[in-house]
Amino acid sequence: MTRTRQKPVVATKTLQRSDVRTRPPLGAIIRVLGAKGTPAEYRLRDGTCLLGSGPTCAVVIANPSVSREHVELGIVPEGVTVRDLKSRNGTFYLQQRVQQMTLTLGSRIQLGPVEIAIDPDADDLFVAPELDTGSYQGMLGSAAVMRRLFGVLSRLEGSLVNVLVTGESGTGKELIARALHEGSSVGGGPFVTVNCGAIARELVSSELFGHKRGAFTGAQEARRGAFESADGGTLFLDEIGELPLDVQPALLRALESGEIRPVGSDRVQMVRVRVVAATNRDLRTEASAGRFREDLFYRLAVVELSAPPLRERLEDIEAIANAFAAAAGARALPAEVIANLRSRRWPGNVRELRNVVQAFVALGVLPREGPAAEADVGLSGYIDLTRPYADLKDELIDRFTQLYLEELMKHTGGNQSAAARLSGLDRSWLWRLLVKQGMTKG
Repeated sequence: MTRTRQKPVVATKTLQRSDVRTRPPLGAIIRVLGAKGTPAEYRLRDGTCLLGSGPTCAVVIANPSVSREHVELGIVPEGVTVRDLKSRNGTFYLQQRVQQMTLTLGSRIQLGPVEIAIDPDADDLFVAPELDTGSYQGMLGSAAVMRRLFGVLSRLEGSLVNVLVTGESGTGKELIARALHEGSSVGGGPFVTVNCGAIARELVSSELFGHKRGAFTGAQEARRGAFESADGGTLFLDEIGELPLDVQPALLRALESGEIRPVGSDRVQMVRVRVVAATNRDLRTEASAGRFREDLFYRLAVVELSAPPLRERLEDIEAIANAFAAAAGARALPAEVIANLRSRRWPGNVRELRNVVQAFVALGVLPREGPAAEADVGLSGYIDLTRPYADLKDELIDRFTQLYLEELMKHTGGNQSAAARLSGLDRSWLWRLLVKQGMTKG
């Protein structure tokens, strides 16, 4: 076979630092696909195991193309190490023969014609005991839902698997990403954030993978991308559901192989990055509808965590609100203020709570509940069922954008750099919005 004549790939670089955490890495479930395997499912939680056709192997594969001792798998923080044992027909990953490498959980390898699934042991993760400490890596919470989340985050300290954080806007998904980073063995490395929904479409590839000088109009200097900047640490991809479809194959390749190619370059770079992504969308539904790659979803969601909405943890409001007040230089909030805060619906979650507390510290009175509640009333009067949904939505978004930009530029005195930082928008994208709204010259 042509495959057996390919040069073996060797990839052994790891992300670990010297003060490795004492938590054990997340275990793996090994399954044989397309052939009989004994046992049908093998849980690898520490150490190593052998796969082959010989009776002494931990996983015995009934296929004549599989050597007696074909491959050795071992648990490490990054996932699983794969070491081919000089097999007759080879071990393959992404159609390349490998000698030794480290793979993330959720990967697939080939032993000759037999496919092996290496998936995360979810049972090993979600039976983690609750962590009843009231806080974890800067996050506050004593509600049951937060104690369970802290327990899972603590259990993940020994692993560097990719994680997808889901939840409503304002629930603190970036805080979870930072907690994952700080609690891991790469906590001393860089933590790089990319908001996929705030980058101009034509600049997404450059933002993620960098570019060479002259790669496109305006590329006057070479630029490092987020993957290279995060090498040896964590890359947080916020609003991953907004990532354009045409960029998703390059991201998938980076996750599968650790290879990136800057825009305009013919040189491939190897990086080792732990990826945490976040979204308020249902990516499974998006994938089913063809708006998000299913294979990319499974690469990102090796472990899926949910950020609970504030309405499910009302007992945490006092501690969180007082922390916001202290950060604003104020004393503990009065009991009647806390009672009022606990009675609210919080559609904007913790972000809305922060804004309300900051307003109270500044003005001495609580703002009316909203603006989401007030917006509901206004929007109900705006709905016209004789007109298409898309037309109404576009008009409303356009009007909101205009009002937002007017307030933003007024607040920053017309300083576009300050406005970009405050809004979380890429400066070039903000400029385009201003031009579109006729608020600056093109």
